Amino acid sequence: MSSDTSASTASTPTWRVVDIVVASVIGVAFGVVYWAWGIAYNGLSTPLQVLPGLSSILGGVWLIAGVTGGLVIRKPGAAIYTELLAAVVSAVVGTQWGFLTLVSGAVQGLGAELVFAAFLYRRFGVRVAALAGAAAGLALAINDLVLWYPGVTGTFRVVYVVGSLISGALIAGVLGFYLVAALARAGVLSRFAAGRDVTREV
Repeated sequence: MSSDTSASTASTPTWRVVDIVVASVIGVAFGVVYWAWGIAYNGLSTPLQVLPGLSSILGGVWLIAGVTGGLVIRKPGAAIYTELLAAVVSAVVGTQWGFLTLVSGAVQGLGAELVFAAFLYRRFGVRVAALAGAAAGLALAINDLVLWYPGVTGTFRVVYVVGSLISGALIAGVLGFYLVAALARAGVLSRFAAGRDVTREV
């Protein structure tokens, strides 16, 4: 998994049973993380209100399932599946945003998915991961501005979008990439291309 241009070895787009199982584990695990982050969000976002819209800098945590799922499974639909499943779990456990969380999960997962698809599911380096995270962040910003912040000022919108892009790229993208690399080194991903590529990481 090189730091910028890791390429997947030839793999069929057909999902194996192990792909479904691991993607589901990723989605459920991050669903619990999302739920916990939702509880912490109000307290963490309060001091950020000094600059309206800056709370979006916390959003990257809610995007990491889709990016991580895409990096590990490396097949069409992986980012959407893991992100949506994480949203379902957090909604079922209990979230202040209710089942509109499922809309967010689908949209955010699609953002990451489009980047992996643009690289034909063959590039999975840190730069692609950062782009996937940023795309998910943009999707988050657009969705939130439409559903939760209609009528806000132009400044709020700009700050919200920029914060979401940065948070998505760094937290979901870069952190997600190195999380997958750490799992690969630990031998957890030995049945995946992500586990084999770690030997080429810079």
